[in-house]
Amino acid sequence: MLKNTKNRALSRAITKRQKIAIAGVGTLGAAALALSAVPGNAQTTTTAEAPAGKVAYSSEQIKDVKGSVTDQLASAGVKAEGMAAKHKAAVAAAKHRAAVAHDKHVAAKAAAEQRAAKATAAKKAAADRKAKEAASRSAKRVAVKPVAAKAYSNNLDGWIREALDIMKKHDIPGTYHGLHKNIMRESSGNPNAINNWDINAQNGVPSIGLLQVIKPTFDAYHVPGTAKSQYDPVANLTAAANYAADRYGSIDNVNSAY
Repeated sequence: MLKNTKNRALSRAITKRQKIAIAGVGTLGAAALALSAVPGNAQTTTTAEAPAGKVAYSSEQIKDVKGSVTDQLASAGVKAEGMAAKHKAAVAAAKHRAAVAHDKHVAAKAAAEQRAAKATAAKKAAADRKAKEAASRSAKRVAVKPVAAKAYSNNLDGWIREALDIMKKHDIPGTYHGLHKNIMRESSGNPNAINNWDINAQNGVPSIGLLQVIKPTFDAYHVPGTAKSQYDPVANLTAAANYAADRYGSIDNVNSAY
């Protein structure tokens, strides 16, 4: 035999409040039936073990029962509504907390991404700055040209000027005038001049060059960086000026044979 599925579906749909109402109505119906079945002057008898008693129901009692049931139903409805409201408020509060937490998480994530982006940008800027500085230094190194060696003319003026620059590096005193006046007296500006008749020549060490320097004096006062030859104009001038500075204080102080 098939079950009545429609009635079961309807029974499941009945709420708690409806169940309470149905129970109350059933109670009232039973009370009304008892009152209609027993007359007001009727008596009931029992066995010898239980004493007899009268049962009477008035309309006021029925009203009281109805009122009590109605109150209970109303109270249950209020409680149910209160519980539903509390549940709704709890759900709303939970949703609000979840939304706040989500917003905080999104904000924190955005802040972290922003910090990471700033750090990356700063790192890139530093790398670019270093690259530019390195390129600038490289460009400066390329731009710096080696200083060309100072050129001197191959004549008396050029020989004197080159000798003065070398003397300055070695702290040997002397001026252009001091060198020039002694050159003109000793050799008339001839770097190959040689004296073959004086005492030095007789001793085998003739005076040679612009300032007529003998071999022992040249070797003793030779200035490093110059040629090791008495006939070399610059080497001759610097050696003679070095000797004059040691003996007379400066080539400028020499005004005759020395």
